[in-house]
Amino acid sequence: MSETEKTKLRLEIAHVLFIDIVGYSKLRINDQSEQIQRLREIVRGTEQFRSAEAEGKLLRLPTGDGGALVFRNNQEAPVLCALEIAKSLKDHPELPVRMGIHSGPVNEVTDLNEQANIAGAGINIAQRIMDCGDAGHILVSKHAAEDLEQYDQWQPYLHDLGQCEVKHGERLHVVNLYTDGLGNPSRPAKFQNAARSEGVVAKPHKLSPVLIVILSLIALAMVSVMFAPAIMKVGIPRSREAVRSSGGEEKRRSAASPPVPEKSIAVLPLVNTSGDPGNDYFSDGLSEELIAVLAKIPGLKIIGRSSSFLFKGKSDDSRTIGEKLGVTNLLEGSVRKQGERVRIVAELINAADGRELWSDTYDRELKDVFA
Repeated sequence: MSETEKTKLRLEIAHVLFIDIVGYSKLRINDQSEQIQRLREIVRGTEQFRSAEAEGKLLRLPTGDGGALVFRNNQEAPVLCALEIAKSLKDHPELPVRMGIHSGPVNEVTDLNEQANIAGAGINIAQRIMDCGDAGHILVSKHAAEDLEQYDQWQPYLHDLGQCEVKHGERLHVVNLYTDGLGNPSRPAKFQNAARSEGVVAKPHKLSPVLIVILSLIALAMVSVMFAPAIMKVGIPRSREAVRSSGGEEKRRSAASPPVPEKSIAVLPLVNTSGDPGNDYFSDGLSEELIAVLAKIPGLKIIGRSSSFLFKGKSDDSRTIGEKLGVTNLLEGSVRKQGERVRIVAELINAADGRELWSDTYDRELKDVFA
């Protein structure tokens, strides 16, 4: 196998189902063995598990009190598998299980025993999403839920819970998945406790140096956009007729469409300029990570992935995109991956007139991008 093929296997966007037996550590050793064996039989008996394994599109990660299933076929696979497991668990009330689902980057690695193993942000976030729930819950990350919402059949079963604080003070947006007879419709205890608490301030999210620079420059550019109209009004006096005329025009505009928030931005899919279509997953993954980081800034309206990615590969002008997404600013750019190096070009654009407010280029080692 070539080095390029090995790299593709190690770095990819996958769809993860994390499964956990609640209260496992409190059980006696014999009971632990029995519950793990029973859960293993239930999981292996699902149609999604068998079909994905037969296609070579499934990786498994045992975790002691459960496990993670990494599907490489489609984003619905972990959801369908979770519902199959939940259906079987109705015959085993003695087996309290919770599940978490997320789509994100994973690494395929080789452990000390020369066995294939998996790691990465996709696995970690799926586990943290699961940790927000109680027995019976099937929780989905906001990112994965937005992908599922593109299919009509899933929309009635997705119920937004808001943000949950997890490890290291990180806050994740969680969605509860349940049907009339499967899943747990009750609000998880972590969310109930958070609602009762007052004056709790979330710890700041630790950002990578590259993203800190990008966000700082974006903030500076947005400040200039916000205050430019005020400066123009002070510096250029207008006649009464001009004021009356512009006031009437502004009223007509506001009546025609709602005002666009000044502090608003959409991250358009970064363009893969590597010449290899197989690297699309990499550029898309970076776009998704940037959206997730910007979403943590208070007071900033950030458009979700499902809406931004509608413009992937399209040539609409900035004004049209801004009007359709309801934002003042657009962040766009490109990713060029060659060997172990990556070049990222980012540009902040004023949606109304296409003006470039800021741009920069970052050259990094591949290992630094995923640090």
